[in-house]
Formats: sequence, C-alpha cells, structure tokens
Amino acid sequence: MWLAFYNPGGVGDVLLLTSGPVSSHEIDPDSKGQVTALRHHQSQAIVGYNLFGVADLNLAGEGPVTLTAEQVAQVNARIQAAGFDQAVSFDASPRLVVGYVEECVDHPDSDHLHITQTRVAADTVLQIVCGAANIEAGQKVLVAQPGAVMPDGLIIWPGQLRGVDSNGMICSTRELGLDAIENKPGIWVLKDDLAVGTPLEQVIAHYQG
Repeated sequence: MWLAFYNPGGVGDVLLLTSGPVSSHEIDPDSKGQVTALRHHQSQAIVGYNLFGVADLNLAGEGPVTLTAEQVAQVNARIQAAGFDQAVSFDASPRLVVGYVEECVDHPDSDHLHITQTRVAADTVLQIVCGAANIEAGQKVLVAQPGAVMPDGLIIWPGQLRGVDSNGMICSTRELGLDAIENKPGIWVLKDDLAVGTPLEQVIAHYQG
C-alpha cells in the first residue's frame, strides 16, 4: 500500500511516497538524479520515494494527494528511468468508512482494551483493538482503515496493541475533527441506517443534511 503527499509550501516541489511506518533512523537514502529511494536499513527494501521537480504532474491539493492513473504512470516512469525497479501502486478506495462491530471481547492482557471484529465491506472484516469505554458489539462506527490519514497527519498502519494484531482504528469525532457534530467521550457511535462501507464524506452529509 502506497500513500502520496505533496506540500510545496512547506517541503518544496517534492512528491513524497511511503509504503509503511519506518522511522527516519532506519532509512538509508539512495539518490539517483531527481529520485531518492528510501531503503530499510536492514533489509534494503524500498519503503518510500522522494521525487523532486514534480510541478509538471499538476498535483491537486496539499498534504495527502490522490494520484490519477496517468500521474501514477508518470511517477513509475520516472522511478524506472532513474534506475529503480520497485514500482508504486495505489488503492483509491475510501479509507475512512462506516463499520459494524460484529464482535467485541476484552483484551486478555489489558484492563481497558477490547478486541473487535469490525466489518467494513461485504467481504472484509478487520480485527481492531479499541480502548474506548463505550465500544460494544452491534454498533455502527467510523473506521480508519490502514492507509487512512487523520486530520492531524497521523497515518493508520497495521500494528499491535499488547501483542494483539490491530488493523485500523475506530474513531471518535474529536480524532476526525468533527466535534461540532458530536462532542462526547469515546468513539463515535453512528446511526443504524448508515450502510457499512459508507465513506466519511457521505456520513458528514447525512448528519448535516
């Protein structure tokens, strides 16, 4: 899973591409012309790229950006021309969507964490560890799937909490910057009439309509 970021005002004319949560001290930069590959120090696998001088790609927006198919092709052409063989690909599906908590059990090694099985699509159930006191089975919730970028810039990656795999985050309105809609402690418990997989933008419109 690759994510793209572009912030010409803060960083300059550089397209930042990342595929995972690797800290800066674990990175070996490998520069060839206008492309810098970011290699994991131990494995030397490419986990990111910085592409310089990309104004001609006509990227829309700042911060997290969605690349068109044509832009992805151009990016991969530049990567290949620089001499790197690791191409990038992107999943354009919404990462912040309505989920349904099918199961919620206590974490065996915590007095406040819960392990949920949360459906985010007809064919997709994510195991998500959640620390909210108000989480329960049977709820509709707002899920940040792996690859989601939160309003504060936090990227959601698969991880572990107290030794248990967690593949996403069940969100509060505060974490989403939506406390004007609802300002309560804990996760945002959604209306039951919202369908699983509904993108956040449609959820907001539903509440504001």
